[in-house]
Parts: sequence; structure tokens; C-alpha cells
Amino acid sequence: MKRFFSIRKNIILASVIGLGMVTVSCDDDAIPLRDPNNVEPESNYTWAETADSLQQATYNTYLGSNGTFVQDNAGSTNFNYWPNAHMLDVLVDGYLRTGDENYVTRMKALIQGIKVKNGNTYDNVFNDDMLWLANASVRAYVATNDQEYKDVADFLWERIKLSWSDDVFGGGITWKQNTPKQKNAVSNGPAAILAMRLYELDQDPDDLEWAQKIYAWEKNNLVDPVSGLVWDNIAEVDGVVTTNKDWIFTYNMGTWIGAGVKLYQATGEQGYLNDAVKSAKTVLTSPKLVSEGILKDEGQGDGGLFKGILVRYFTELIEVSAVNSTDHSNFVDFLKFNAQTLYKKGIVRPSMFCGPDWKKLPSGTTDLTTQLSGVMLIEAAAKLDKEEMFD
Repeated sequence: MKRFFSIRKNIILASVIGLGMVTVSCDDDAIPLRDPNNVEPESNYTWAETADSLQQATYNTYLGSNGTFVQDNAGSTNFNYWPNAHMLDVLVDGYLRTGDENYVTRMKALIQGIKVKNGNTYDNVFNDDMLWLANASVRAYVATNDQEYKDVADFLWERIKLSWSDDVFGGGITWKQNTPKQKNAVSNGPAAILAMRLYELDQDPDDLEWAQKIYAWEKNNLVDPVSGLVWDNIAEVDGVVTTNKDWIFTYNMGTWIGAGVKLYQATGEQGYLNDAVKSAKTVLTSPKLVSEGILKDEGQGDGGLFKGILVRYFTELIEVSAVNSTDHSNFVDFLKFNAQTLYKKGIVRPSMFCGPDWKKLPSGTTDLTTQLSGVMLIEAAAKLDKEEMFD
């Protein structure tokens, strides 16, 4: 994945979440989630039905050749590995929610088609791309008990582990197979999650050990110990080692939270949950991540998928019963507000397209990445609604 972003620093307003006291502050202070005095009346949100419509529209519009999905809704036939991996995740979401066997057929065609379109291999120079597919494949295996998905995940995991090196930055998995001196949050957070997913299935202590050492490395090198913000990468260029603390993206926050949740659930060690909660609380207020209580517009292309990845793992944190009631309520309110905003303001009907700004209707082309984030949010809302957390 090639990423080109600009980071803007702005003078912003700080506020206590959900309260009315506002003070003038600057730079990285919190911004209000929303105006507490401007509460809109509740609508009748049909989360499951809307998820169905989004799923079907995505399938009908973006389906390309060999069961894979194309780049956008404007006629591009480009195949991109990592959005298709997340498409598999989204199909799993639909299947788990509905039990509709059509999803199983689509999932099977997609996992086989990715291999065909990728030169008859699942190997990829981008470790993060393989990690997305491996994580989705484990979920597909758990949902269907189809061994093909587990075989894909196992193959990818063995390939990914080869990019760990102790002699560069003291550990960590490289972003790409051919970038030994660049290690990113996106190639480590998802790796810890994958290791834990495999550990849950196989109970191989080696997988747990891998998850713990990956997590420890990321915490020591790419996570702000005060705020829990996740920095994008550490790299050496011309002999100079630099940690990129300016690039703060939603998906890196999401996978860090997800890794902490998985490790906490397996080990019972409170520190993992504390880390996840700290970062989640920062998601609610950081101007690098939210604007007026809504996850920020990170553009289309690669950035279009970032928010959906955060939503996936933020939802898993919400489902942890050990989160204290105040934090749990704030997390639910935040996700609910984002989902309600997209539902009311950000979905074009009846075509069911979503844009990168969940506060307004999309115009022009909608990339598959951008569409998938919207589907992930509404699927998460349907899940939490079914679990009676949106009451």
C-alpha cells in the first residue's frame, strides 16, 4: 500500500466528554464529541436491514472477475489485494449475522479468486496485506469450519514471521518483505491479533509467545505511553533512525486496541486491557482522529478503509464485560453516534453508497475501501443492537 498524507495542526476547542464546559486550548487537546445541548430526536434505525442493503449493493456493484472485487464504482477493474481481504471480513460479518449460505458461496469464491488474481499465490511483498487476509481467513474458518481458510492463514503466518528481526530496532515485523529498516504499526498490531487468533484455535504456546513479543515491541516503540496514540512507523534512512509521530491513523489505533483485547482475554492480564482502554479513550477525543465526535475523513484510496478497521476492533473492546461502566457507556455512545450519523447523513439511497465523510452524502466515485468502512460500521451497529447495547 502506498500512502501519501499531509498532517495539519490546528487550534481547536477542548471539552469534557458529554459536558458543557468548553475552554480555549491548542494543538493536541481534545475536541467536543458533539454539542450536548443539541440532541436530535431518536430515529427508527433499522440496522440489520440497512446492513443487508449495504452488503447487497456492495456485492452487486463491486464484483469483478474470479469472485474478487474491483477498485471503485466508476468502472475501474483494478484488483487490489488488501481491500479484497477486508471484503472477506465483511462477508464473514454478513454470514455471522444472518446465517445466509449465499455468503458462504461468495466467501469461497473470493478466497480462491484472490490467489488467482495475485499470480496464483497468496504471498505478497506487503506484510500488512497478508496480515489482513490471514486475519479474515481465520474468521472465515471459525465461521464455516472450512479447512481451506485455515490453510491460507497458516501459510501466511509462516511467511510473515520471516520478516521479524531482532537486530533492527530490537525486533518488530517489517512493513514490507524488502524494507528491513522500516517497521510499522500496521505490520505489528495485526500480527499480534493473528497470533492470538491462531492461539485460540490451536493452543500452540509458540503463537502466544509471538503475540506477546510483538505486542511488547510495538508498545515500546510505537505507542505514546501517556495518551495511547499509536505512531505509524520507525525507520532508518541514511543512518538516521526516526519514529514518525506525526502520522496518527485510525486503523493503527484499532489494531492496537484489538491486540490488547485478544491478549487480555487469553491471559487475564489487566495491563493489556488497560492499554486498550487508554487508547480507546483517546480515540474519543483526539483531534487527530475525530471531528465533532465523528471519526475523521481520511480520504479514499487506502485511507478510506482505515475507519472501518478501527470500528471492528473498537466493537470488540465494547464487548469486553470487564470494561468499567463509565468507559463502556462512553464507548457505546461514541460508536452509536457515528453509526447514527452515517445512517442519517452519509448513505446515498437507494444505491447505498458511503463516502469518506460520514457526516455528508458522497459525491462522485466511491472506492471499495471507502464503501467497506461504511459497511463495517453498520454491521457493527447491527451486532451491538442485537446484543442490546444500543438501547
